[in-house]
Amino acid sequence: MDHEPMHQAPPKRKRKRMPPSREVALMVTCLADLMRPSVGFASLRLLQRAGCAVVVPEQQTCCGQPAYNSGDLEATVPVAKAVIAAFEPYDYVVVPSGSCAGMLCRHYPSLLEGEWRERALALAAKTWELTRFLTEVAPLPRSSKRPPLSRTVTYHDGCAGLRELGIREQPRKLLADHCGVTVSELSQSEVCCGFGGTFCAKMPDISGKMVDDKLDHAIATGADMLVGGDLGCLLNIAGRATRRDLTLEVRHIAELLVGETTGPGIGEPQQ
Repeated sequence: MDHEPMHQAPPKRKRKRMPPSREVALMVTCLADLMRPSVGFASLRLLQRAGCAVVVPEQQTCCGQPAYNSGDLEATVPVAKAVIAAFEPYDYVVVPSGSCAGMLCRHYPSLLEGEWRERALALAAKTWELTRFLTEVAPLPRSSKRPPLSRTVTYHDGCAGLRELGIREQPRKLLADHCGVTVSELSQSEVCCGFGGTFCAKMPDISGKMVDDKLDHAIATGADMLVGGDLGCLLNIAGRATRRDLTLEVRHIAELLVGETTGPGIGEPQQ
């Protein structure tokens, strides 16, 4: 994949249906593993529905974003090398997170040098964010048995997925085709929610104002559910909604697409 400047979305890849024999490695991500395992299981089931032979490498680790975003490149390099080594044997790498996928696709090649940079470029070329993969490589088959979701849904575009990977229409198409949902669009939808990894801890006042604005825009749409593709953003938004005592269910798009809408939303107490 070409690596254009960060402020430009990459060109659309030509749609090419994946041969059935190809192995897809699922990168679960740290936040899904620790905070919302249902996102990982939902992603696995979606990939299987799309006809993929899915592998979940046991040796996978964090992609290195916390250290990288804090400027600790020395600590990031061995993490990046470990991720490359874990995932390079597979034909595709799919990630249910725009920020983690962006780390592999955009930042690893600029972080590493020599042979490791070449290996990073090779990994970037076969790494896909989940919703883009399910629309452009292995289209998710429609189910005639599934009734439309009777909820009003708004969608949060995570910064990394939107700006680094050009992800915007793909999740909306999936929601329309597989959930019968037309998204009630947020005002200022391209503005950050205030999470930004370590940013929310380093700049809590600014971050708090940003997530409050995002929630105000969400409530103004009349939606009772906010959906997104990056769990970090969703945890931030759900946490603030809980503190404000707002009635707004927050879910990862993989959960909606697989039909998991009855259990607690993100940030809600387990039943």
